[in-house]
Amino acid sequence: MADATYIHGTDSAEQERLALLNRLTNQSFIEFLSISGAQAILELGSGLGLLAEQIAALYPQSEVWGIEYAQAQLASVKDLHRPNLRFLQGDAHRLPFADESFDLVYCRYVLEHVAAPHRVLGEAHRVLKPGGKIHLQENNILAFVLYPDCPRFAAVWRQFARLQAQLGGDALIGKKLLPLVKTAGFHDITLSIAPEIHYAGVPTFRPWVENLIGNVRSGEQELQKRHLATWEEIAEALAELQTFMERDDASTFFYWNRAAGQKAAR
Repeated sequence: MADATYIHGTDSAEQERLALLNRLTNQSFIEFLSISGAQAILELGSGLGLLAEQIAALYPQSEVWGIEYAQAQLASVKDLHRPNLRFLQGDAHRLPFADESFDLVYCRYVLEHVAAPHRVLGEAHRVLKPGGKIHLQENNILAFVLYPDCPRFAAVWRQFARLQAQLGGDALIGKKLLPLVKTAGFHDITLSIAPEIHYAGVPTFRPWVENLIGNVRSGEQELQKRHLATWEEIAEALAELQTFMERDDASTFFYWNRAAGQKAAR
C-alpha cells in the first residue's frame, strides 16, 4: 500500500509463505463473509489473488474484483482465469472505482501495512452501495502464545512489532478496529475473533509454526539494519521455533481480530 513499506517483502519465500497462510485461513474467512446471492465484491490488498479466486469459484454469479498495490504480487494472478474475476493495480487509499459500486468490501492482513488505515476504510465506505457491508480480519501479533514458552522468539517478536511501526504500519491494529470502523461511518458493527489453536499431532501444527518462522525470516534484514535485533538473537529465535515444532507436547494459541459493519441504507 503506497505510503508504507510492506514488512515481509515479495520474494519467492514470502510468496510461498502467503500461499501457505491462504491454505490455513481462507475457508474460515469465507464463512465469515456469509455471501448470499449475486454480489459485486471488492477485495482490498488481494496479494496472490488466491482468496478472491476461491470466492469467484464458489459464487460464479458474483463479480469479484481484487486491488493490489505491489506489481510483484499481481504477477502471480496471471494464471487465475475466471470470467467473474478481475484484478487491478492500485492504492487502497485512493480506490479507482466510482461511488456506490460494491455490495461487499473486505480485507485481511492489510490495514496493518498501510500508512493511513482510516483513509482506506473511508474509501471502502465510499465505494459501497447503501446498505453494503464491510468485513475485516487483522492482526494483533502480540496475541500469540506458545507453550512451552519460547522466550528468545518472544523477544524478537516484540521487536518485529516495533519494526512494523517504524516502517509505517501497525502490527497491533487488530485490537483497534472498532474506532476505525466507526470513524469511517459504518453502523451495526460487530466484533469477533477467529481462533487459531494448533498443537502437536494435528495436521495444521507444523504449517502454522512454519508460517511463523517465515514471518521472522521476512523481517530479519530490517531488524538487523535498524538495530532492533542482532543476527545471533534472530538465529536463536528461529532455532527455538524449530525445536518447538519437533516437540510432541507443544501448542500454539492465537486469534485474528474481526470486524463487520454496514453502510447506512438510504
